Amino acid sequence: MSRTATYHTTVSWTGEHWGHIVMGNGPEMKFSAPPDAQGHPGVLTPEDAFVAAANTCIMMMFIWAAERFKLQLQSYECRAEGKKLIELDRTEIFTDLRFRPIIRVAAGGEDPSVVEARTRRALEAAQKYSLVANSVKSNIAIEPKIEVTT
Repeated sequence: MSRTATYHTTVSWTGEHWGHIVMGNGPEMKFSAPPDAQGHPGVLTPEDAFVAAANTCIMMMFIWAAERFKLQLQSYECRAEGKKLIELDRTEIFTDLRFRPIIRVAAGGEDPSVVEARTRRALEAAQKYSLVANSVKSNIAIEPKIEVTT
């Protein structure tokens, strides 16, 4: 049987190109458009939030998959990049999301190539089960650097 879950945020305009967001899980902060769109530097932007949502979701799903694949995860860090296309009529869309995780796992006495293959399968599962990645129209590419330590 299918289930549903609801998440919410509340945004309010605070003047000029400024807003304030309260997230359903508690955090709140000011935000703006990016500086190249008449916004302000140094704060959350919708574009940053979009890329961050995908990056954080894939990481959390990778942690989930690493546990199930019995990986001895030592570290995970991922730089994500969203490529935005601006059309002549000024409509915009993210066309590509690219993730470059650097993953360190311990071999734990196993053949390092076997552990690396299992890590890649865990990454595939992370992408497959990522709510956010499954909810966007952009092309998604994950280009990992995996280091298996012995």
